Amino acid sequence: MNDSTQKTLSKVPEVTLIFWIIKIAATTLGETGGDAVSMSMNLGYLVGTVIFAAVFLVAVMAQIKAETFKPLLYWATIVATTTVGTTLADFVDRSLGIGYAGGSSLLLALLLGSLFVWHRTLGTVSVSSVSSPKAEMFYWVTIMFSQTLGTALGDWTAGTAGLGYTGGAMVFGALLAVVAAAYFWTNVSRTILFWAAFILTRPLGAVVGDFLDKPLNAGGLDLSRYWASAALLAFMLSSILLFKQRAAKAVH
Repeated sequence: MNDSTQKTLSKVPEVTLIFWIIKIAATTLGETGGDAVSMSMNLGYLVGTVIFAAVFLVAVMAQIKAETFKPLLYWATIVATTTVGTTLADFVDRSLGIGYAGGSSLLLALLLGSLFVWHRTLGTVSVSSVSSPKAEMFYWVTIMFSQTLGTALGDWTAGTAGLGYTGGAMVFGALLAVVAAAYFWTNVSRTILFWAAFILTRPLGAVVGDFLDKPLNAGGLDLSRYWASAALLAFMLSSILLFKQRAAKAVH
């Protein structure tokens, strides 16, 4: 493995239990943080999307330019994808009038298209094989689409499907348990299982975030979006600082 490959790979964290814990917290933060800007600040979904899209682009450029894995930068970029995913999904589903089913279908097509082009261009979509700025761009674009799709799926499940926030959380938690079981007890492709889990953690975080800040008469706890976001951010920072994360190793 050459030096450039090592540098790029060192920016991708090893997938462990703490990775998934922080990821779920980040997706929940994306929901409460995105709603805080678009709803609590009354800026709307379009303005919120523009703001978070700018943050996302800056974070991705910084991540790509970094020569080593920097946990704080990596997770800041993940949070940027979740916040822009929240406001973008809400804009597509609500402002454009497509609805949750239509929005989810459109975003699923974009996600699958991103994975397809990535695979056709570089021959693999394994996160451990990222070895160039081009691969990392595919990685972050795919993650952004997965976060946006997850928001739409979470809203569709809790709202249109009538399961509510707790019901939605149970559904996505059960699906994640199935993915985990497949990881431990089957030979299903680890790359497929990773992306399945990555996608499913987003709607789980979305329904948990909505449960925290939505009104009591809508099935939520009616917590302040600002305080909920601050608590989630504090939890993430504590986890990142307390549990040392290693860089992912190359797939040979």
